[in-house]
Amino acid sequence: APEEEQEELALIYQSKGLPEDRAREMAAHMMADSQGILDTLAREELGVDPDELGGSAWEAAFTSFFMFAVGAIFPILPFIFLSGNSAVLGSLGVSAIGLFLIGAAITLLTGRSVWYSGFRQVIIGLVAAGLVYGIGKLIGISVAG
Repeated sequence: APEEEQEELALIYQSKGLPEDRAREMAAHMMADSQGILDTLAREELGVDPDELGGSAWEAAFTSFFMFAVGAIFPILPFIFLSGNSAVLGSLGVSAIGLFLIGAAITLLTGRSVWYSGFRQVIIGLVAAGLVYGIGKLIGISVAG
């Protein structure tokens, strides 16, 4: 909804140091320009320069692979130093901390509470991990004794 986008834009301007009243005024002014608002929202909210879009499918694939690999390292680390249930619990702990930090970082864009976004990310991530673990159990794959 336009009102939500205007509020989000005002929060972005506040995070850049503008006083609340000035940020709201600037967001309202930007929303009045129906042609330029999409460009502004892409730049401010998403950090995307519409003039530089295009990219490469190979670049996107490599970046996605690299980021996935980096993210996968953290839950695997406990298995290097521990074994059995200790490794599983360590992996859950490291994963929960990482998920919370990612959720907390998202608040820079959403304006929600750090605690809400952090715990929301933890719950979603751990539920997904639990489902994958359960599927592994069902098909007879075990990661810990």
